[in-house]
Amino acid sequence: MSERPEEPNQAYDAESMLPIDEHVEEGHDAEGRKVRHRGIYLLPNLFTTANLFAGFYSIINSMSAQSALAAGDAASASKYFGFAAIAIFVAMVLDGLDGRVARMTNTQSAFGAEYDSLSDMVAFGVAPALLAFAWALGDMGKVGWMVAFIYVAGAALRLARFNTQVGTADKRYFIGLASPAAAGVVAGIVWAFSDYGIQGSKMSFLVALMVAAAGMLMVSNIKYNSFKEFDLKGRVPFVAILVVVLVFAVVFSDPPRILLLAFLVYAASGPVQYLLQMRRDKTLS
Repeated sequence: MSERPEEPNQAYDAESMLPIDEHVEEGHDAEGRKVRHRGIYLLPNLFTTANLFAGFYSIINSMSAQSALAAGDAASASKYFGFAAIAIFVAMVLDGLDGRVARMTNTQSAFGAEYDSLSDMVAFGVAPALLAFAWALGDMGKVGWMVAFIYVAGAALRLARFNTQVGTADKRYFIGLASPAAAGVVAGIVWAFSDYGIQGSKMSFLVALMVAAAGMLMVSNIKYNSFKEFDLKGRVPFVAILVVVLVFAVVFSDPPRILLLAFLVYAASGPVQYLLQMRRDKTLS
């Protein structure tokens, strides 16, 4: 028999008293034999849960900001918009950690991959769209919520396509703008301008263009560098840590504007490289 039987259940243990079915997942051991595992890995899913909470927290603050605007309290609204944007950036950090922790501890699973995608949909799909809608797009009526929906649909399609390409796509590149980067553009715009007390209603058209563009870039075939070729576990020159310190110093000198600029440059890098490649191909032909 090449298949290992499932671990026997204990009839009267504490877990069997819970009205929740145990998660059973099929996999393969080091010798290629099919095995069935009960339960889920705790450590990487803790980071994914924190990512989901950050997205949910962003949504709550966007709703609070909208209520404050309706009450005429612009100062409180600006504060809530800032919290909502910061929560999305925190979710990005957590999203980057859960996958790396899973790979470093060899705790990858199909459950973790699906849970991560669902969390990303909340943190980088729904939360940024609602943030942009509450800050600027709501004043545009139906056009505003249609633009927000374009972004949400783009994030959903981007995540679904990414899941189907795992294991086959070139790991050096993302096909289409990654959803965390798109969320960084949207959250960065709101955070950078609301921090100066600028109302989104004064720049609704610009925000609509940026949000729609981010949504379309997510479902495009434009390649973006994934930076996954960097070996974080290997040795690096001593000057590398000085560069890291400098980067942190620059970011924390003005986080809203620096982060917005960084994500705008990254979002624009894909179309620029695509146009340059088209120009080289036309020259060679």
